[in-house]
Amino acid sequence: MKILITGGAGFIGSHLTERLLADGHQVIVFDNFDSYYTPSLKRENLLIAQLYDTFRVVEGDIRHEAELEAVFAGGTIDAVVHLAAKAGVRPSLLEPEVYMDVNLTGTAVLLKVMARHKVHKLVFASSSSVYGNTVTSPFREDAVIDVPQSPYAASKRAGELLCRTYSELHGFSISCLRFFTVYGPRQRPEMAIHKFIDQILHGESVTMYGNGFTARDYTFVGDIVQGIAASLNRLSGFRIINLGNSATVPLSELIITIEQCMSRSAKIRTEPIPAGDVFSTCADISEARRLLDYVPQTSLEAGLRQQIAWQKGRGSGDDVNRKLSLAA
Repeated sequence: MKILITGGAGFIGSHLTERLLADGHQVIVFDNFDSYYTPSLKRENLLIAQLYDTFRVVEGDIRHEAELEAVFAGGTIDAVVHLAAKAGVRPSLLEPEVYMDVNLTGTAVLLKVMARHKVHKLVFASSSSVYGNTVTSPFREDAVIDVPQSPYAASKRAGELLCRTYSELHGFSISCLRFFTVYGPRQRPEMAIHKFIDQILHGESVTMYGNGFTARDYTFVGDIVQGIAASLNRLSGFRIINLGNSATVPLSELIITIEQCMSRSAKIRTEPIPAGDVFSTCADISEARRLLDYVPQTSLEAGLRQQIAWQKGRGSGDDVNRKLSLAA
């Protein structure tokens, strides 16, 4: 297939790009290299992808219809994976209008252009944050979710509803995949695990919110990519599916596991739980198992060791130098 990946230079998108290229697909990455974190990191993420003559990157903004139109007009696109979004729960409290503009208006523009060009297959990246604090664990896709805790969560839920509308109006096959706290190499710098590893490496204090009882269903990026790839091949119609690890880990236990993997102790300071955070997440993945043969393969410890190795390599320059030698 010829696949367009919006936000394809980011953490999850770059891993997915490499997987799809290796599987023999053509891939176009559409990314605006947003300054939410250093754009040069995203360009590094694509060094391996650039080895393929079936790969192309286009710099643009999903809110700009003309820029998207030029990509679709350039040749038949078989499917779209829509990962582009303003990410982060806490920043969305400060800039709710930006999150709605990018995450909802951008999705609306993309769907409009897809309909015009009769591209009817879409994978939409949603989030476990849509479940809020009112849903019984483990979270099922058919739960009533009408109390989002942040503008980010609200924007993702609104995006799902908009996708449902286009599926009804135009016969789109749309898979809304709810990702549960993804981690691994290339994780965004502001995400908790990335920060904890860097802080421990540099002897800085790690912030533990509350008493460490908040918990997350941590999912390795390779498992998420497996689920996305399967959804492109197996699903039709409109679907909402959880992609998680189905194992909830308290924050205090996460920090201890990172310490053990690094053979270092963390200096911990505690702060109140920030507004917008949910207390716990846990995915019911029975639908993903049934429809996608989705079975997470990577334990938390194994995944953390891969991310730690990557962050150490980046700090020494080894990771970037390895990619540059490959690209040469």
